[in-house]
Amino acid sequence: MTTLDREQPRATDGAPGDGGARPLPLTLAVPAAVLAGVALLLAFPPYGMWPLAPVGVALLAAAVHRRRLRAGAGLGFLTGLALFAPLLEWTNLHTGYLPWALLSLLQAAFLALLGAATAWVSPLADRHRAAWPLLTGVLWVGQEALRDRAPFGGFPWGRLAFSQDTSPLLKLAALGGAPLVTFAVAVAGGLLVTAAWRDWRRTPGQWRPVAGLTAALVALLAAGSAVPTGVRGAGDTVTVAIVQGNVPRLGLDFNAQRQAVLNNHVDATLELARRVTEGGQERPDVVVWPENSSDIDPLRNPGAGERISQAADAIGAPILVGAVLVGPGQGEVRNAGLLWRPGTGPDLDQVYTKRHPVPFAEYVPLRSIARKVSSQVDRVRSDFVAGDRPGVLNTGPAVLGDVICFEVAYDGIVRDTVTGGAQLLVVQTNNATFDVAEARQQLAMVRLRAVEHGRAALMASTVGVSGFVSPDGRVDGATGFNTAAVVVRQMELGDGRTPATTAGVWPEVALTALAVAALAGAAVLRRRREAAPG
Repeated sequence: MTTLDREQPRATDGAPGDGGARPLPLTLAVPAAVLAGVALLLAFPPYGMWPLAPVGVALLAAAVHRRRLRAGAGLGFLTGLALFAPLLEWTNLHTGYLPWALLSLLQAAFLALLGAATAWVSPLADRHRAAWPLLTGVLWVGQEALRDRAPFGGFPWGRLAFSQDTSPLLKLAALGGAPLVTFAVAVAGGLLVTAAWRDWRRTPGQWRPVAGLTAALVALLAAGSAVPTGVRGAGDTVTVAIVQGNVPRLGLDFNAQRQAVLNNHVDATLELARRVTEGGQERPDVVVWPENSSDIDPLRNPGAGERISQAADAIGAPILVGAVLVGPGQGEVRNAGLLWRPGTGPDLDQVYTKRHPVPFAEYVPLRSIARKVSSQVDRVRSDFVAGDRPGVLNTGPAVLGDVICFEVAYDGIVRDTVTGGAQLLVVQTNNATFDVAEARQQLAMVRLRAVEHGRAALMASTVGVSGFVSPDGRVDGATGFNTAAVVVRQMELGDGRTPATTAGVWPEVALTALAVAALAGAAVLRRRREAAPG
């Protein structure tokens, strides 16, 4: 173990209050790491205390600064557990504790990597104090870029950007998507830790750097507020109805009464048609049903198809149905958005098959090995196969950009619908196996996507929360949880592209490259110091 692994003796400022070039004592670092996770948790829905996200970033940065790699990883892991275990608690509601525990531990491991990386770049932060906020920002983006992709396609839940649905920083999504929002939140946390990390016993002159860093933080928030949202409109509006039919009971067996779920959505649509006929409601141009609104394949089951046709004919508008379709192979199924037109029935040219099925929920990778860990994997009797085309569906009145459930968390899947010509964003989801916290976290992602691509958006859920989102991120017509509801709104059709849509993945690539460069730069500085005399 080298001297540099023990401490950084050439640093200019010590930890708060100790006057030396040492890390925080463990008696402070461990609580700080745990509090970092708690602060990050409270920033997300359903709590929605978005200013705590930078506080959590700052606490983790302070806890791991100047520590050995293993200590940094351990403290980062504590932060990850404090964040992800309660944030993902909805995953254990109906599957038991093991899947929830494994997922939480896996996600916490990525924050362990972040903790180690933050500890590694400590010499750079000490040598170039003004760069500390930028180092913090790029490392967070790099960690999320990795976590969003690995393993099995990644799990982007809990990104810093998704905690900012009511924050001024949300508008930055229009410039650089979720990675830029995460970067801004982490930079804000870096400004906080840079301002706080000093020997407060040296009172003369302390206010100057603190005032400067505070001004930078205020400027960051103001810059976010000043970003314009939305793009050039197509000049048209459409009337869209969300049908939230509800399910007989919450839980994994909600689809044991598949016919009842389908009937709920048909009956709610027929009631909407009755109100339209009586003049109490404007006729919608498009009706959106949620994911799993027909778990009976309506292309193979005549009874299910007849019921959907009854609803479409009565309302006189195309219905986007969330359907489970059998095939194409033996033992395979598809999670699809299927357009059903009045008079003619299913439009097989306008079908979207979910491109990112959820591992261990919609398909089981390494099934023989997974079964040894938990017999719960056998609940997934048929593997869902992935689609190969973006969800761009032309209903006639509007071109929809359809994504299904967790796909809203993946940048590229949503972006592909907009670059493919989508005028509205649609998220079909089924929250019957989760709770209201998960639904609100998902709605926060829809808000970010609306701002990111300058498109009006909606989320249609079987049980809630459903609602409409304007291109500036405002929510309208949000429904309650575990209730039946029908909401109708006019939506503006979007056209053109935001800077974020045009830039695509490149902001994330650039920031991640800077994170790699920072790690390499810290390695060079460490070697130079190690080789220096004394």
